Amino acid sequence: MTPTRPSVSAAAPAAPGNAAAGRDALTGCPWHDVKAKLREVGLRPTRQRMALGWILFAKGDRHVTAEMLYEEANHAKVPVSLATVYNTLHQFTEVGLLRQVAIDGSKAYFDTNNSEHHHFFIEDQDDLMDIPSSDVVVGKAPVPPEGYEIARIDVVVRLRRKK
Repeated sequence: MTPTRPSVSAAAPAAPGNAAAGRDALTGCPWHDVKAKLREVGLRPTRQRMALGWILFAKGDRHVTAEMLYEEANHAKVPVSLATVYNTLHQFTEVGLLRQVAIDGSKAYFDTNNSEHHHFFIEDQDDLMDIPSSDVVVGKAPVPPEGYEIARIDVVVRLRRKK
């Protein structure tokens, strides 16, 4: 398989008032789309959640660290602390808007694509790329301990340039 970076272009906006467009279609204004996403999962659309959500979701499927989002927010003149960024990312993850992908136990990426898929991690670039779940075959999963269930299985394939 030749790894390719997924397209990050947004779908064409739906006409306002077009109920047939579906709840995941853009309403013509990403700000309204973020507000709807937050309300749908039970989060109050505060000014900071709205601003960070707009930065996160307006660019399509992507992988960000808290530090990356903090820098983007500062660049966009959104006044937030790094702690607020971390808290918001974890809140978005808890309600299913994001997936957290841990690398080396010390670095966490947040993925706006919460569908079932896996990742390439390019070591020398600290970058993640999506792998469709159909391209990875996971063998027999272990039986979880009593009282637990498997939430999901994440596969991270580490890549480095050939020497």
